[in-house]
Amino acid sequence: MRLPDFFIAGHGKSGTTAMYHMLRRHPQIYMPPGKEPWFFADELHERTPPRPGGTPTTLTEYARWFEAAAPEQRVGEATALYLWSRTAARRIAEAVPDGRIIVILREPASFLRSLHMQWVETYIETESDFAKALALEPRRREGRAIPRYTYWPQVLLYSEHVRYVEQLRRYHAVFAREQVKVLIYDDFRADNEETMRDVLRFLDVDPTVAIETVEANPTVRPRSQLLNEAVHAIGVGRGPVSRTIKEAIKAVTPAGPRREAFKAVKTKVVAAAPRPPDDALLRELRLRHKDEVQELSDYLERDLVALWGYDDLD
Repeated sequence: MRLPDFFIAGHGKSGTTAMYHMLRRHPQIYMPPGKEPWFFADELHERTPPRPGGTPTTLTEYARWFEAAAPEQRVGEATALYLWSRTAARRIAEAVPDGRIIVILREPASFLRSLHMQWVETYIETESDFAKALALEPRRREGRAIPRYTYWPQVLLYSEHVRYVEQLRRYHAVFAREQVKVLIYDDFRADNEETMRDVLRFLDVDPTVAIETVEANPTVRPRSQLLNEAVHAIGVGRGPVSRTIKEAIKAVTPAGPRREAFKAVKTKVVAAAPRPPDDALLRELRLRHKDEVQELSDYLERDLVALWGYDDLD
């Protein structure tokens, strides 16, 4: 079976989708058309969202994602929640002990704000107010205030995503340091091209190949949460009315155009530009996660406290 040589392990909303699309354009690299198979993170198999072709549950099914790779190509996949997962590092190492891991870390407050909007857009979160969603965490730890149809209740514990050092240690415990490439989102944004060449060198492919930069997975918000949920309900056929509408659409529209139509509705009708950030809330989040940023700075031997402006919080 052909398994990946490398993994873009996360975090989400930190450039992983753009990197996936750019690496796919390199002739010496194969990445499957579908991003995020979610295979190695046990936590993501509690209830997975519907998707074309389904989600692989066995190593044989997973390997089929990479059957089209040429023998001489490097093979990779990108699942942004592998870094958050408590099981993925160990399971990847068991299957691909010589694998290479790419991690992108982002300033915690801006990361969590973007992540919350992503969860709202993708129907994982139903509380569209960021401050209220954060305040629900204690109740959600007790299994309460969980959205009825959410795919992954555990990812709604927002503070768990900002355990950067703990997450890196899980990978360093099973992979040699030289097998794990840790990138900082600010560097990726400031010099996209040079960051990508550094990644290509890490993957042992030609770093001189021209790769067009990509803007992918922009942060948006639903104009209306009710409209957002209604479009999703029709898309998955939830409830008798939604199932009737979906079956009527399926009867006259092939699967490919149907998916594109739903995507167009979300992009043009449901999605809107994000509202301005709540500076007071972001400051509160930075104060809450300052110790984590200091620990990460020490762990990576890089002054992220100054880079992310945490030295001005006192």
